[in-house]
Amino acid sequence: MGDRYTITAEAEVLSERFNIDVPERYKPRYNAAPTQVLPIVTQDSKGLSFFYWGQLPERSKNKTISSKLIVAEKETLTQKVSSHKALLQSRCIVPADGFYDWKRISKKGKVPYRFIFGNDQTVSFAGIWEEFEDDEENVVHTFKIITTPANSIVSEVNARMPAVLNPEAEKLWLDTNTPEDKLLELLQPYPSDQMGSYSVSPRISDLNNEGAGLIKPMAPADQFGNYSLFD
Repeated sequence: MGDRYTITAEAEVLSERFNIDVPERYKPRYNAAPTQVLPIVTQDSKGLSFFYWGQLPERSKNKTISSKLIVAEKETLTQKVSSHKALLQSRCIVPADGFYDWKRISKKGKVPYRFIFGNDQTVSFAGIWEEFEDDEENVVHTFKIITTPANSIVSEVNARMPAVLNPEAEKLWLDTNTPEDKLLELLQPYPSDQMGSYSVSPRISDLNNEGAGLIKPMAPADQFGNYSLFD
């Protein structure tokens, strides 16, 4: 899985889809990226919460963030004390309607693609979250997205993909009484025949870029603006 995703639904759509309260601060995100404050739903919440994805921006210092901070692999959830504890006590879902990844076309060139679900459906990614104090002793929260092995459509660009939950699975994931073995069963690759993908603008590489234009299809071009002949 790459380090970008989208949640472009309007507040009313999110409220109806997840049966939650959506505060005024919510706004659609076309280039959700690590260190940003993004909407999630926790086990004990009746509305959207806003947590940092992966790490606080002041701690990243504009450096590439380790994937270990933004994603957690299904296969290792029970092997690490911190992630195992989060699996049992601090689960969340991450509303989304697509994610980005990059297809390598040459040694240095790669083309961004957006992966979507059904007819632009709003879904959720399974996640876990953490609470801690920052350097000024303020309580802050971060979350990770759980990944599974990629299905056949995503595997063309990456070996991993987010664990996507349907509405029934979301209820079980957020239920404090769901046993561990059942939780792990919910984390499966999303059916490839229910997904689609298309190339998008390389402008998504800059996390400062936002707006609906980022999700519009465009001819495959790498991060240098060179059009690909190999797609």
